Amino acid sequence: MLKQKRFLFWLTMLLLVTFFVAGCAKPKTAEPPKPAPAPAPAKMKVAFVYVGPVGDAGWTFAHDQGRKYLLEKMPDVEASIVESVPEGADAERILTELAEKGNKVIFATSFGYMDYVLRVAQKYPNVVFEHCSGYKTANNVGTYFGRMYQPRYLSGIVAGKMTKSNIIGYVAAHPIPEVIRGINAFTLGVRSVNPKATVKVVWTNTWYDPAKEKEAAKGLLAVGADVIAQHQDTPGPAQAAQDKGVYAVGYNTDMRSFAPKAVLTSPVWNWGPYYVKVVDAVKKGTWKSGQYWGPMSDGVVDLGPYGPMVPDDVKKLVDAKKQELLSGKWDVFTGPIKDQKGSVKVAAGQKMSDADMLSFNWFVEGVEGTIPK
Repeated sequence: MLKQKRFLFWLTMLLLVTFFVAGCAKPKTAEPPKPAPAPAPAKMKVAFVYVGPVGDAGWTFAHDQGRKYLLEKMPDVEASIVESVPEGADAERILTELAEKGNKVIFATSFGYMDYVLRVAQKYPNVVFEHCSGYKTANNVGTYFGRMYQPRYLSGIVAGKMTKSNIIGYVAAHPIPEVIRGINAFTLGVRSVNPKATVKVVWTNTWYDPAKEKEAAKGLLAVGADVIAQHQDTPGPAQAAQDKGVYAVGYNTDMRSFAPKAVLTSPVWNWGPYYVKVVDAVKKGTWKSGQYWGPMSDGVVDLGPYGPMVPDDVKKLVDAKKQELLSGKWDVFTGPIKDQKGSVKVAAGQKMSDADMLSFNWFVEGVEGTIPK
């Protein structure tokens, strides 16, 4: 009985000590949860509307190269495209969808989108719209283009020196001031070195129709043209020239790879730096509506590389004139300039205003063809 009492005593004491130690022990504090990583900042959304396919090797391809340059220089930007959008009512739907998707800047890259851009921009005042080659603006709509007539003139010098028949063909897209201005500049360049040469114009009323544009060039070749120039978005005219064994002047991009035996040179576009400039200004809140018409000195337009058939003396002629353009001391549409009928339209020493150049509706002396109404 005594042993049993002792056992119970010590068991009770052991339990008391256990509870005492447990009560005095400091409870373990739980570690605070690790903060979740901050989400990556959303990329600024930018969109491009193209009139042709990216693979046209011309106008749209050049714009898409500019878009890729933008992504390279500004990795915090997301830039989507919609290609082959007709210059009609469907353009308004596409522009609206892009604004609804949260794009902060929308580049509409063809002249025929102009009025649709203005309508959509009115409904989305917090979206910046940039319209290429147009002339209408709004608080959130700007226009942009390059003085392509400058390298057009230089390419005309090359064509004027390389022709033997003194007949140069020109495959033209639509009879708008932009295209007329290019034909006139090219012709002035041709006749600055070869006053006997003429430039025959054929209209296709297309921007992108490879078969039709190639056929138009064939028609010009059939009447004796031995150099084919173009304001089209495909290398079709240059390829027709190569098939005939004569020369060509490309457009939009360096087209030598498509007709290496024919292409003398190409007036080319370089949109990338302008796209970076606009998007950066929108990001910083410094963008303002305006009308940009950049010269060769800005780099937005230039004359592409020469083909191997162009002699050094021709290159020197062109380079000398290019330096005059880059300096700003001289420009293409400086008088005296006559129209097709021989009437003086720009007096000697006078320079056409931008407004007059942007509304060209007549041909200079040396052009053979009419402007459809």
